[in-house]
Amino acid sequence: MAEVTLVGGGLSGALLALMLARKGVRVTVYERRADVRSDRFEEGRSINLALSARGIHALRLVGLDEDVLARAIPMRGRSIHPVAGTGSLIPYGRKPDEVIHSVSRRGLNAQLLDALARETGVAVHFQHRCTGYNLRTRTLTLRDEAAGRDFTVDSPVVIGTDGAASAVRAALMQATRMNYSQEYLEHGYKELTIPPAADGSFRLDQNALHVWPRGGFMMIALPNPDRTFTCTLFLRHHGTPGFDQLATPRDVAEFFGSTFPDAVPLLPELADEFFRNPTGGLVTVRCAPWHHGGQVLLLGDAAHAIVPFFGQGMNCAFEDCEVLLGLFDACGGRWEEIGPRFFAERKPNADAIAQLALDNFVEMRDTSADPHFAVKRQLEHRLEERYPGQFFSKYAMVSFHRVPYREALERGRVQDRILMEVCSRVTSLAEVDVDATFARLRAAS
Repeated sequence: MAEVTLVGGGLSGALLALMLARKGVRVTVYERRADVRSDRFEEGRSINLALSARGIHALRLVGLDEDVLARAIPMRGRSIHPVAGTGSLIPYGRKPDEVIHSVSRRGLNAQLLDALARETGVAVHFQHRCTGYNLRTRTLTLRDEAAGRDFTVDSPVVIGTDGAASAVRAALMQATRMNYSQEYLEHGYKELTIPPAADGSFRLDQNALHVWPRGGFMMIALPNPDRTFTCTLFLRHHGTPGFDQLATPRDVAEFFGSTFPDAVPLLPELADEFFRNPTGGLVTVRCAPWHHGGQVLLLGDAAHAIVPFFGQGMNCAFEDCEVLLGLFDACGGRWEEIGPRFFAERKPNADAIAQLALDNFVEMRDTSADPHFAVKRQLEHRLEERYPGQFFSKYAMVSFHRVPYREALERGRVQDRILMEVCSRVTSLAEVDVDATFARLRAAS
């Protein structure tokens, strides 16, 4: 029986382990954190994520899509909150099923681990931190955090699913000629909580992703099953405004009162949470290659961490798992062939979604409140309705149709240029010649 060691038992690691186990591979997983299903687990990252078509399709391959969606909250579009005046909902799609789903990171990880526990030939070790991998001896060095001991294990095939700070990637960088770059945004993020109303209901529309765009920075809120919302403030680390300028409760109160006035009544523990919760960084990681011979392979954030503004980090990693599974079959389980083919197929798409996520940050914070942007979305929906199968918006290509990210980036840039040019000259969709716009799009493609 083939054997594989996975370093990282988070979302992509647990899903990949499940997929490989069902192919008859003996899988051992080492995860540095405690079991998410235990009381010892401490939440350290955003508690909810946006699940869309790519992730759903990968979950369908292991029969978990319906169970996961049963616990998810569908979000129909972006609910825009201006500084003053009435907000608006900008739908993501034109069909009832064209939604994205707010899911619990911890809950989804627990569902994957529960499914993994039902498989034979799988061993999962929690609180085991990888401290190195020797490519020459093919041995993995680990620290059992609970027992306080270090040890090594023979690991002829290692897959790093251990996130943006991957220990497996670090070992590859030390032993091979790997190219590596990381690029931090000048923005960081801070998480806050909108609790339920006094009667236990949601305080905002639960079927929307709420956005407070402020030009250069923003706040968003995603719904949770317990009727809370997780708010995330994206703000520069330094400057005016910047996290470094918010040093006292008074600073925070004045900033939120002037910038997010409608959110202040929804955040009763604003000052306490602001200073209790850490300020996180936003990084894009690129490296090449993602493999070494038939020994080591990187997947998910370990290979291509991206910023969260298109909601595709998890979805992209799940699609990685799906592609790897297909190559496992196509290559007859020969890892020396799987690695190069996986890298060749996924690297261009990973680079593309990294850029799409960076572009979407600018769109969300700077242009989503622009009336012309709302007309552009309406025009995209009208084009999809009038020319089904011939026109898909950039958002739909990424979130609803699983068009390769690289293609979505290239086609999307052409679309954005033409559609924004058209919509910048009008005040409503009624003023747009839809057929002439479609002809321009076809001519440019």
